[in-house]
Amino acid sequence: MSVETSVAAPTTAVAAVDVLARARSTVASPLEATLTHLSPELAASVTEQLTGGGKCVRAALALVSAAACGADECVALDGAVAIELVHNFSLVHDDIIDRDEERRHRPTIWSTFGVSHAIIAGDALATVAFQVLLAVPTPERARAAALLADATQSMISGQALDMAFETRRRVTLTECMEMVVGKTAALLKCATQLGAVLSRADEPAVESLGAFGHHLGIAFQAIDDVLGIWGDPAVTGKPVGSDLRRHKMTLPVCIAQAMGVELDDRWQAGEVASDDDVATVSGALEDCGARGATLDLGQRHLSEALAALDRVPLAPEPRDELAAIADFVVARDR
Repeated sequence: MSVETSVAAPTTAVAAVDVLARARSTVASPLEATLTHLSPELAASVTEQLTGGGKCVRAALALVSAAACGADECVALDGAVAIELVHNFSLVHDDIIDRDEERRHRPTIWSTFGVSHAIIAGDALATVAFQVLLAVPTPERARAAALLADATQSMISGQALDMAFETRRRVTLTECMEMVVGKTAALLKCATQLGAVLSRADEPAVESLGAFGHHLGIAFQAIDDVLGIWGDPAVTGKPVGSDLRRHKMTLPVCIAQAMGVELDDRWQAGEVASDDDVATVSGALEDCGARGATLDLGQRHLSEALAALDRVPLAPEPRDELAAIADFVVARDR
């Protein structure tokens, strides 16, 4: 069964799938054009990565944020392309770290082309992102590149924490939230800020849209963590309890530990859990209410994200599109 998120009904009548489809269509050709920056030896694998599906949430946030600030979406196009490149760089390297052989129901780069090839393919994606942003020397693009660099560093720090936590028996909820803010929220916050900065919006708009992206990122990760344990493999493309198998110290686990719940001794740090261990631990997390608490946390941050949109005047239609994307992110099943 797909996971039930138990969130409120969408706040707008805007169809998020249409907004995301528009963003995918908008960035498709510019993303393909970035291949000219790459070594020919990387073209096949990077093309596979960039055309392998994906929702383009970050690109959509950048484009729609620019429109919300009163500009044409096209002013944020290079920002949208850049942040999708960084996001895909992170996915390529994450797949190596987690030894995932499939993503989006397709073979990962490392499983097809080898680990060494995948490492430099990810490096190339990250580098091209900044080439795209800095191709035209303007103050707005320079600031956008600085924001993207800071967000990328935060994302990497969050991933480092995530890896370190796999070797520990206990992680506090505060530590887990620090990891979430870096690993996931930083890039979504950056996406909305890129749209605002590239549209030459005033500072209150940059800050409010950044707050929207920050809280949306936390909500995004909360749902991701629920799906990583209870998601339907046929939908998510990952094994049942995939996060538990790798001893991921995700929000449900840390919330349960904060409640004083002792997880099964067989679930040892640094070991791949068996089917029985996954079933035992996931059952304990469900029974103590950690699953529901994680969904509630996601809902609270969704509410915070939507509230941030009301702090400054925004163009009504794009504002509703941002809200629709937020609702979609928290209600998704993959």
